[in-house]
Amino acid sequence: MRFNSFLLAIFAFSLAQAEEPTQIAAQNTHMEELNVWGKAQDSASAGYTSPNSLLTQEDMQAINVATTEDLVKYEPSIVIRRRYIGDSNGTLGLRGSNMFATSRSMVFADGVPLHYLLQSRWNGAPRWTMVSASEIAQVEILYGPFSAEFSGNSMGGVVLIETAIPEKRELHIDLDYFNQSFSDYGFDDNVAGNKAFISVADKIGDTSLYLSYNRLRNSSQPQSYYYDNREPTDTAKPVQGAIAGKDIYGNEVLYFGDTGVEKVSADNIKFRLGHDFANWSGLLNIAFEDRNTSRNQANSYLTDSQGSPVWGGSVVQDDVGINIRNSRLSARDLDRQSLSLGLRIRGNLSEAVSVEGNISDFRILKDITYVSAVNPAASDFTGNGQATDFDDTGWQTFDVKLNAQLGEGVALVTGGRYERYRLHLSVFESDRWHSGENNGYSSRSGGEAEIGALFSQLNWDINAQWRAAIGLRYEDWRSHSGYYSDNDESTPEFDLVDVPSTEHSKFSPKFSLAYQPNESWLFRYSYGQAYRFPIVEELFSQYQAYNSVSEANPVLKPEDGKHHNLMLERSIEGGYLRVNVFQESIRDVIESQSTILPGGGTVRTFSAIDQVDTSGVEFIVNQHGFMRDALDIRFNLSYLDSTIVDNSTAEGENPAATIEGNDYPRMPHWRSNVMATYHLADDWSASANVQYASNSFGRPDNLDTENNVMGAQDGYTRIGVRTAYAVTKSLKWALGVDNITNEIAYVAHPWPGRTVYMSLSYQR
Repeated sequence: MRFNSFLLAIFAFSLAQAEEPTQIAAQNTHMEELNVWGKAQDSASAGYTSPNSLLTQEDMQAINVATTEDLVKYEPSIVIRRRYIGDSNGTLGLRGSNMFATSRSMVFADGVPLHYLLQSRWNGAPRWTMVSASEIAQVEILYGPFSAEFSGNSMGGVVLIETAIPEKRELHIDLDYFNQSFSDYGFDDNVAGNKAFISVADKIGDTSLYLSYNRLRNSSQPQSYYYDNREPTDTAKPVQGAIAGKDIYGNEVLYFGDTGVEKVSADNIKFRLGHDFANWSGLLNIAFEDRNTSRNQANSYLTDSQGSPVWGGSVVQDDVGINIRNSRLSARDLDRQSLSLGLRIRGNLSEAVSVEGNISDFRILKDITYVSAVNPAASDFTGNGQATDFDDTGWQTFDVKLNAQLGEGVALVTGGRYERYRLHLSVFESDRWHSGENNGYSSRSGGEAEIGALFSQLNWDINAQWRAAIGLRYEDWRSHSGYYSDNDESTPEFDLVDVPSTEHSKFSPKFSLAYQPNESWLFRYSYGQAYRFPIVEELFSQYQAYNSVSEANPVLKPEDGKHHNLMLERSIEGGYLRVNVFQESIRDVIESQSTILPGGGTVRTFSAIDQVDTSGVEFIVNQHGFMRDALDIRFNLSYLDSTIVDNSTAEGENPAATIEGNDYPRMPHWRSNVMATYHLADDWSASANVQYASNSFGRPDNLDTENNVMGAQDGYTRIGVRTAYAVTKSLKWALGVDNITNEIAYVAHPWPGRTVYMSLSYQR
């Protein structure tokens, strides 16, 4: 009730503010103006075809920022599933694309792709840490596939990150400390971490130089809690210590352990070289990441009659049987090194024609996950284990775009893009689990996919009130060189089976029409069709590891989406009010479905749902000087209804049970965010923020109805505060808290508990 009253108050005051038409105000004067490598915009910009949202450095003041994804987590119709600071699985969901539909969103930093179109679900998170939060000047989010410039991977939207161009010799240092308290099931502790960032930059003539190092160390709350509930066997050993609870279906279960504290270290080195020559400019981006995630402190809640920990086997407590797979409470270690190269060149061919080209190369230099066969503390630990290795995996992209002014009010954007993706995955046994010695493969798989595209979009200012855009994108996609293992033990080699190649060619039309009767009002309708082609994991990744099995599907068809958006915008002093009404219908939805095995293992398959329809509405208020000159606010409220309307291909005629009519997984009906900053003085600000989401389902069958348990998709209300003070022109400090109420909620895994941030920043 209090939440609804607050929303009504915001809405009523916003309408009152809109009574008198005014011009959009400039940015707050006590923020330094920055030049960016891309296109600089003001926060009230609504774009030409796509509904959007833009964050400037001033808007970022209200956010407790540790890593890059923090900057967009309060924006409309967005969810970032970051389970802890430094989480490599910080997946992005926008509008009708949930947080595990990772190949339906795109992220670029200075034109370099950060989206990870090699894997899906939690493994498909953008490589956020390839750009540090401290180097970012502005972030723009484009919603939906309404621009011909972007592929069908923009069905959810596109995040465009721009960093600042050095204009003089600069030194920047950030020191951050964070501490999280967490208590649930058998874990109750505080975990802490820190981040250090340093950058040096200079501009020498027409050449800009930038070098940075970012060091992150952090510990997380346990990410998984394990349970069982079965008939005990005659040989089951009596134990004690299991914690009674429920699973996602409401069944009574016993929780017997957790993964323990997860420790992450990430080191990033970034180099940028920019140069202006005549009417041309170039930007070279080189980023290297060295990451380790260690999970070797699993907790068993169980003890036997002698009081010794129990790490595996068949046990019984209170007449309930528990079967603990040997590898369930094992140790795990991830070593990953990645290298990203990007080159952007642009310039003017004439006064009316400009061109831009981007080349990128992303390579996994090393990506190995080591897993012990049993917990190292177990009496039967021998040192053996298993390793999952990504070898010769990565992508290359190339695009060129021409902008031509054809006449007064008529502009053409046209170009082409080529992308190539490859994935090679091996699972092998090892006598010494942490050294990763290959003592024989258990599975191998891989393959490649490539896509070539041509696009054109005509933007036409018909007159002072009307503008239109019409675009077309052609894409030619194919998969090839696929294989998976089907070993014949009678032959000396490890046998591989070839996967047939597939091809698809598609046209995607785009259209937008805008009407602006005066300087205060804007109405715009946008339509876009888009095809999201299968990624290499969905086609080829087939393996069997200790606790998981994956079944690929090389004959998947591309997702086919039709998207509509109607935007109404009202300019107010210092900002705008905006309403977006949107609808999207996607056919052949590729869904990665997991079946949970007894003891916590999973079997994952890739299949298609015939059609999912999503309708929604967003109400947005962004204003500098809200009620008072010193108060800035960013508020958004979204309602979403995402429904599975057709699953007849999989279910057949007259099925005994159907998922048709169910909510699409991980799509809460309600989301809302508030960021408010009060400028106490030119050098001192105080901020507050709220994140709200209603609960949702994690499975297409919608049978997971239990809340606040491991595996649930909980709603939440997370409240944060922050204050920042400039001690001198060069030295600043900030103190903040996220999730003040220490609300424990789950997004399958637990969201972070109360987290305290302290930061010190120096720049000259």
